[in-house]
Amino acid sequence: QVRLVESGGGLVQAGGSLRLSCTASGRTSSRHDMGWFRQAPGKEREFVGAISWSGSNTWYADSVKGRFTVSRDNAKNTVYLQMNTLKPEDTAVYYCGADLPIVGGTWTSKYWGQGTQVTVSS
Repeated sequence: QVRLVESGGGLVQAGGSLRLSCTASGRTSSRHDMGWFRQAPGKEREFVGAISWSGSNTWYADSVKGRFTVSRDNAKNTVYLQMNTLKPEDTAVYYCGADLPIVGGTWTSKYWGQGTQVTVSS
């Protein structure tokens, strides 16, 4: 089992920045891809971005490319989501994930954090 704990959410004005962190514990010896998903009110959870265990590969949803960056520090068992130029439509609960299969062309996660709220005001 892998336990994930997110932090760093909050309220920010449009155009601002936030950095989310997610720290893993438990079976962190496994070399998992890790990533971020988000769920806005009334919408399904969607993929935001992911990073391979080595950090050499990253993937992003088109809606966040060029604005968001996923990174990781394996020594700290932590993955980050740097969010710049935030828009009101980025408002959502953001979830950290680990061990990320692609099912039917859609990213998902075997392990989930509890989520952290990000609210972007206009």
